[in-house]
Amino acid sequence: MNIASKVVRIVVDIFLNYSYFCNNYLILIKQKQQIMEDLLEKLLEAVEFGKVDQKSPYPPQLKGMDGAHELTICAVETGISPQQILENALIPAMARVGKKFSENKIFVPQMLMSARAMGASMFQLKPFFASGAIKTKGTFIIGTVKGDLHDIGKNLVAMMVEGGGWTIVDLGVDVGSDRFIEALKNNPGAVVGLSALLTTTMVNMGEIVTSIKKLLPETKILIGGAPVNDEYCQKIGADFYAPDPQKAVEYMNKLAS
Repeated sequence: MNIASKVVRIVVDIFLNYSYFCNNYLILIKQKQQIMEDLLEKLLEAVEFGKVDQKSPYPPQLKGMDGAHELTICAVETGISPQQILENALIPAMARVGKKFSENKIFVPQMLMSARAMGASMFQLKPFFASGAIKTKGTFIIGTVKGDLHDIGKNLVAMMVEGGGWTIVDLGVDVGSDRFIEALKNNPGAVVGLSALLTTTMVNMGEIVTSIKKLLPETKILIGGAPVNDEYCQKIGADFYAPDPQKAVEYMNKLAS
């Protein structure tokens, strides 16, 4: 074999080996991509149906399987970005939950379980929010108004909005206008949510709205709760009435778009 033939042989061998390497590399990339997609789909399902962790017996069809807690850890370790986890699993999962709740296909207990599962996932993502690795749509300040100690509705809205990609500042219950204004000064441009369950406390919404609008007229305020409606919202000068958590999320997303 002459030198030219040897050179050709070497080049052919290199090309074949390179092609083999490339093909295998592409296969590995596709396999990893499929694994990542499967993880996100499983996480979405876990949050949608309220599977908090592996030990959780609810829902029955996912008993013994990994829940939102384990799947989020696995997703991060696999190389899925926190932003992808939020946008491709948590946000669509809570959107499905909100839609089913609005259509009366599920009720408060199921929604609370989904909120717990999302909370388990968000707990793993908190450090990424703090570091700026996850970009949120904005800040949402929420609280149950002065004189009212009910928090289930408030908590559901907070969880749904957080699952929609917002940073939550939860002021708790029995919150007066001074605390809302203080929170707004610490979070310029935030949206405010007022909750009330009693007819005796819903009147405090008007006072809070007036106080906020007087100092910060550009602030968007939404209200919700059993005794309030759209007519009352307009009467006190609030910007939006949310009859359920999903409507609150939809309104917030419009503000962010």
